[in-house]
Amino acid sequence: MPTILIKQATIVNEGLEYLADILIKDGLIERIAPEINQPADREINAEGLHLLPGCIDDQVHFREPGLTYKADIYTESRAAVAGGITSFMEMPNTVPNTLTQQLLEDKYQIGAKKSLANYSFFMGASNDNLDEVLRTDAKKVCGIKVFMGSSTGNMLVDNRDTLERIFTESPMLIATHCEDEATIKHNLNHYKQLLGDNIPVRMHPKIRTTEACYLSSSMAVDLAKKHGTRLHVLHISTEIETHLFDNTIPLKDKRITAEACIHHLWFSDEDYTDKGNFIKWNPAVKTVADRAGILKAVLDGRIDIIATDHAPHTLDEKLKPYLEAPSGGPLVQHALPAMLDLCYYGKLTLVQVVEKMAHNPAICFKIEKRGFIREGYWADLVLVNLEKPTTVTKQNLLYKCGWSPFEGKTFQSAITHTIVSGNLVWANGAFVSDESGMRLSFE
Repeated sequence: MPTILIKQATIVNEGLEYLADILIKDGLIERIAPEINQPADREINAEGLHLLPGCIDDQVHFREPGLTYKADIYTESRAAVAGGITSFMEMPNTVPNTLTQQLLEDKYQIGAKKSLANYSFFMGASNDNLDEVLRTDAKKVCGIKVFMGSSTGNMLVDNRDTLERIFTESPMLIATHCEDEATIKHNLNHYKQLLGDNIPVRMHPKIRTTEACYLSSSMAVDLAKKHGTRLHVLHISTEIETHLFDNTIPLKDKRITAEACIHHLWFSDEDYTDKGNFIKWNPAVKTVADRAGILKAVLDGRIDIIATDHAPHTLDEKLKPYLEAPSGGPLVQHALPAMLDLCYYGKLTLVQVVEKMAHNPAICFKIEKRGFIREGYWADLVLVNLEKPTTVTKQNLLYKCGWSPFEGKTFQSAITHTIVSGNLVWANGAFVSDESGMRLSFE
């Protein structure tokens, strides 16, 4: 593997910003020092650039197997790398659903062949596969995913006895999608009676309401406290839910953690008028006050991680009427630029972005030797130019679906280089390697 020397980067890591050189050898960070003058196979002049640990996205849907007309592991991992995401954890609601150990291993085989980023895949839970769930190897798999709300196939876990058993017996992290299905169905029926099939997309947060989210997430937290379960609640979308989580103990000691997603930090219900189904996600994008409350919880430590919930659908699917259009959208290519824009606007700092998108996912999931810029750690690194405005156009999108809710947006920064496990994969707007990423391992 070629050696790489990064010269005079402004490193942002573990609460500090400082100038240094970094030498990468055999995929690892061999040395960090104010000046390194030994030869290397490749030298990168990073003057004026900021060097961050690669982002770790703990929630993506790359659609493979079974839904590869929307996306696949190769295309979406490329988009992720171009966006500064060097590792991802992918969800089990593919086709078939990842509900057996064999189906889980099949996905790892695909990842080994096709992913440019480092990868891990969640094992899925259903109402009737607990024996398979309990066979999951916590050293090699990021966690168990439980949909306590709508999903595809057989993945809605709505049996209270099953939930009790999963929370009691699972030896590893459980990640939950929390929305109360009965509440959503009641609300949907109400609006169908009022409006028929012509429900506008702006009613989405009135169907998938704050109440639906809080009922489910509070139940998950109660179950975790009752059984001592390691719980991670995904995509918090309401201000009231943020009060379920603690910021008085270090992350490494938390048993219950939470995640916020890019779209809930960026958009609000005011954007449905312009964006329509392009910001239709589950849970729904909600009010300006909810967005502000989520950001406050990110800043004060109640919410630990920022992720994407990248979930692409085709343009034709998204252009259908509200009731027919699926929820979800592509985000991995623009997640870090969006967060860097929030820095530009004074909403948070570079140090906080690195903490929430790299350090904390590594701590939360106990990922081995990643998420930090440290000697002896894998070289997952991103160089960004904070003074290079970049406009999102259809021509520079890398998603297989070919659209983005950010089309037309000019971000204030650009991802100039991405290094994955010591391989330079993305440089100055182009891919320079198709080298596969590595399977993540866990303590």
